[in-house]
Amino acid sequence: MTKSKKLEFRPNDYVVYPAHGVGQIVSIEEQEVAGLTLELFVISFEKDKMTLRVPTNKATEVGMRSLSSPDVIDQAMKTLKGKAKVKRAMWSRRAQEYEQKINSGDLISIAEVVRDLHRTDDQREQSYSERQLYEAALERLTREVAAVSGGDEVSAAKQVDDVLMSRAA
Repeated sequence: MTKSKKLEFRPNDYVVYPAHGVGQIVSIEEQEVAGLTLELFVISFEKDKMTLRVPTNKATEVGMRSLSSPDVIDQAMKTLKGKAKVKRAMWSRRAQEYEQKINSGDLISIAEVVRDLHRTDDQREQSYSERQLYEAALERLTREVAAVSGGDEVSAAKQVDDVLMSRAA
């Protein structure tokens, strides 16, 4: 891997790590592990009070990416407006698929999970596991929308909620 490809992320950049969502690169440091010197991105996930160290040469391999473009955000919002697609498979199988979509880090897939698991007041109650998956997907989506728009999570959550409610009307 070339040097320029390896360092496409810089300190203070916001990035999306598939399994954890939006984080900010705090620094790039070198650390010795098993006799080898590794260059690592130090990523802070403020909301989760977590710090992650990712080898710079493995960043793109593990799916770490820059924030989505405004076009992708628009596409995700269009996805939210769509009709929920609920397969007739067993819940355990669907839950597994939803979990994979959330952890893929792909914003459109995450929007699909939010769309499919969203319930309006007049619909049946969600099970505990359904609600957990819905909230995880919703949080990932709103964090990225907030980071891209430069706003806060509250306004991003309202924006997502407005789109979901317009669908119900």
